[in-house]
Amino acid sequence: MSSYPLRMPSHVLEQAKQAAKEDGTSLNQLMTSFIAQGLGQRRGLRMMQERAGRADVDAVLRMLDDAPDVPPDERDALPEQGTPTAPEP
Repeated sequence: MSSYPLRMPSHVLEQAKQAAKEDGTSLNQLMTSFIAQGLGQRRGLRMMQERAGRADVDAVLRMLDDAPDVPPDERDALPEQGTPTAPEP
């Protein structure tokens, strides 16, 4: 395990301490978790950007041009404004 002295604004540190207290965990564990989550999100975003860079936009547009122009299945239709999005239990 390594250590690293981290500098941050006082208000951020206070928020982190409060979050750790609310979660019942140590400040160290909270910060380690946040950094790991951020790195995972960054890695995922970079993978999506890489895949998007390989996309054949013209092929996708041709595919969309060939798609039939039909209304969506009733289960796929967007709800009308003011209509609940989930069925009532």
